[in-house]
Amino acid sequence: MSPRTLRRCLLVVILTLLGLGLVAVYSASAMAAAATYGASLRFLLHHLIAIACGAALALGCLAIPYPQLRRAGRWLFVFSVISLVLVFLLGPEVSGARRWFRIGRWSLQPSELAQLSLVLYLADLLARRTGELQHFWRGLLPPLLATGLMAGLVLIQPDLGTTIAMGAVSMLLLYVAKARWQHLAAVAAVALAVLMVLIAGAEYRRRRILAFLDPWADPLGSGYQILQSYFALASGGLLGVGIGGSLQRLFFLPGAHTDFLFAIVGEELGLLGTTAVLLLLALFLLFGFRIAVAAQDLFSKYLVCGLVGMIGLEAIINIAVVTGLLPTKGLPLPLMSYGGTSMAINLIACALIFQGSRHGERASVERALDR
Repeated sequence: MSPRTLRRCLLVVILTLLGLGLVAVYSASAMAAAATYGASLRFLLHHLIAIACGAALALGCLAIPYPQLRRAGRWLFVFSVISLVLVFLLGPEVSGARRWFRIGRWSLQPSELAQLSLVLYLADLLARRTGELQHFWRGLLPPLLATGLMAGLVLIQPDLGTTIAMGAVSMLLLYVAKARWQHLAAVAAVALAVLMVLIAGAEYRRRRILAFLDPWADPLGSGYQILQSYFALASGGLLGVGIGGSLQRLFFLPGAHTDFLFAIVGEELGLLGTTAVLLLLALFLLFGFRIAVAAQDLFSKYLVCGLVGMIGLEAIINIAVVTGLLPTKGLPLPLMSYGGTSMAINLIACALIFQGSRHGERASVERALDR
């Protein structure tokens, strides 16, 4: 496929995921919104506003000249670091965490922007240092320090799930940039050891691991959410109970329209519905990574690869959590789940993927003409 055809196919996949998400969010949230706020459309309207804002910002990103976009990555990185510091100091505490800025009825989550800015910054850094990545101190250490700074600020909120996602995307970019596998293996081993210490050092994280291993040991406590997710998926069968027919959305499954939206899709649309979502996400990864491979300049290649990896990894973690393959962690299903900041950042990331593809295509044409 040509880059233009890949972009068109990717756009169809994105729009289809957004459409399915709208239906699923309304179905999962209507009863809760009516009971809590007296308006069944409340969450759906907020979701539509998030999509509209994200689409507007995405169109704005498409209009930014590519060289300016690349230079903006450094300033966006600094802005994200400052935002993460401020949210930890000034943000309201919700369930023991400080992750959001409150602006009236709306909230902004700086860690979502931090993921995007880290990918943009690393893509530029790795493109400039591509000849030095075989050396640990000169080539590999600077991107590791940048990742450690950003991930560390997210970790103290605390938000271990986003921290792990950041680290995984950074490792993906370093691998694509051809860093030495011995160095990456050593970094991964150290990161795994730190992760085990972090889990062992926090009681609520230990409870999540125990609930993951045996949710029936505490069915009304730490194992409650994942068990309700199991019930939703099991109730759906092959064809589902029909849109609007979910029982788990009736205040049984916490996070039905956010982190556990995939379970509601499974209950209402059955195995066919969940398979369709998995297929769409697989096509997103396929088209996205093929766009990255087709890019002719290193910055575009790394940028597209990092953004596709960021969205794809979040989707994999979310679905793995909902199906019980990973311990419970609050990450939304990209392009589908309710969530203002997450939706807007994902749409901006999609726009940057298109930007990278268009620039890479132009670079390829210019090289051909020079020959």
